Amino acid sequence: MKILYWGTPDYAVPTLLALHTAGHEIVGVVTQPDRRRGRGKQLLPSAVKVCAQSLGLSVYTPERIKIDTDCQNELANLKPDISVVVAFGQILPKSVLEQPPLGCWNGHGSLLPRWRGAGPIQWALLEGDSETGVGIMAMEEGLDTGPVLLEQRIPICLCQNAETVAMELSQLTAKLMVEAMDLIFKAGMGSEAERLIRLNVQNQGQKSSYARMLKKDDFQINWNDSALLTHRKVMGLYPSAYTIWRNKRLKLTDTEPLIERFRDEISADARVLLGQWSTGGDQPGTVLACINHVGIVVSTSGCPILIREAQLEGKGRSRAQGLIQQLDASTGDTFQ
Repeated sequence: MKILYWGTPDYAVPTLLALHTAGHEIVGVVTQPDRRRGRGKQLLPSAVKVCAQSLGLSVYTPERIKIDTDCQNELANLKPDISVVVAFGQILPKSVLEQPPLGCWNGHGSLLPRWRGAGPIQWALLEGDSETGVGIMAMEEGLDTGPVLLEQRIPICLCQNAETVAMELSQLTAKLMVEAMDLIFKAGMGSEAERLIRLNVQNQGQKSSYARMLKKDDFQINWNDSALLTHRKVMGLYPSAYTIWRNKRLKLTDTEPLIERFRDEISADARVLLGQWSTGGDQPGTVLACINHVGIVVSTSGCPILIREAQLEGKGRSRAQGLIQQLDASTGDTFQ
């Protein structure tokens, strides 16, 4: 089929590659404009743009596709059979959704209607979901409200972070999207209603969750939270959840909650530490122990949490003994 592909971050690259490898004709790739990133604020292309250019594909970078009628007309002139959208980053207007005769299809990284909107992976981890997955959805004007053609679930482990979950889901999205293209092609042309009936899509349930955009305040650790909530923030906002250590920002990148009911899900090092400190006796954020080759144990509102890896402002990441030495941490010190 002739596919118009829409995507921006690393997450969207495997699907573009999979569709190209499967023999589909990618008539164009739409991605976000180059943005200034990093310490030097260099103007850098999106991961999808880099991939598309390496494949020799035409790239379009509208600032706001909703109002860029010139770009809309250019894309219509490509005459794609279908549009495929994976983490593009802008809402497509009705005029664009109605262009391809086989519709617009989205690879969404959650189990719809759970976590519609931005950041579904982060919110699944922040809220402690036991599983997530990918849905291939027919796009509508509403935010991730369309019927689902294919869906596959995966478990979320306690110590998985947003990056590792995203890597797994991005590969799953690529696999399911290739399968979806075959089904959609075989269903053939016709009105949207007729095509969706032939495809036997499933309407989403009523109990939806909205994955709101994250704010700056969301990333700071609150030591008055429980060990589990703190750990979820570290994993869900990886690698950007932070605390303050002696007036410097310290990003936490690997933690384990020292909670007995998670004994089978934490490391052997962490299991040894279970039950060694009474809960509620120390001010939250207090260093309870510095253990060489393991890390720093910190009090919370309940059970303690083990910091295994972190990155101090202006420094590289460090683990265990290296982290203890870098912070010059001692029992009784406090995080803010």
